[in-house]
Amino acid sequence: MMKKIALLLLFSVVSLTSCDQKLLDTVLNSGSGVLTNADIANGLKQALEKGVDASVTYLSKENGYYDSVYKILLPPEAQKVTSKLRAIPGFGNLEEEAIKRINKATEDAASKAGPIFLNAITQMTFTDVKNILMGEKNAATQYLHNKTYQALYDEFKPVLVNSLNKFNALDYWSDAVGTYNKIPFVEKVNPDLADHVANQALMGLFDLIEKKEYGIRTDISQRTSDLLRKVFAQQD
Repeated sequence: MMKKIALLLLFSVVSLTSCDQKLLDTVLNSGSGVLTNADIANGLKQALEKGVDASVTYLSKENGYYDSVYKILLPPEAQKVTSKLRAIPGFGNLEEEAIKRINKATEDAASKAGPIFLNAITQMTFTDVKNILMGEKNAATQYLHNKTYQALYDEFKPVLVNSLNKFNALDYWSDAVGTYNKIPFVEKVNPDLADHVANQALMGLFDLIEKKEYGIRTDISQRTSDLLRKVFAQQD
């Protein structure tokens, strides 16, 4: 599968540069020899894949979200529900129980984000590659964010809803909201829990990818292949 992705990426770069042979033959001098357009493209692809793999692996493990800085909390409008229901039997631990369930569901769904990221990586043009290499320390992450966020959200949210249902998080929260809305004189609420959780989950994924990119750009020891060392030497 990874070889197929690499071939697709190389084909896209060659196709886009075939109209200009001089551009295709461009080389950059580096300390370890010449660097071709294909080298640059594959080096950046490798760096992006490492960032994606690291973030997905980290957050999809048990308690990857729950026991980290990416722990997903209830939306602000949910606070009035939890505070009102705290004294009602059966809802004393509502907030913490809901948080546990939504974080477990998010961890369950996180691994599904990888293929969407990889699809965006194969679509990089040579201009994208060049701008990313010589851009800011988070240029690759910003490229992925711009290219994939809506697709990630559209594909990730249904998967997340399935995971939320798997852990009975939506039913649990729905029961709480239903009980709250029966309290006289309260303003009725119905926050979109799945939308909130999906956005928070993706924020965590992109933040980790950005940290991995920054590490590869600034720390030579994190360039764990000859290709990474060769390509990123150009922006040192």
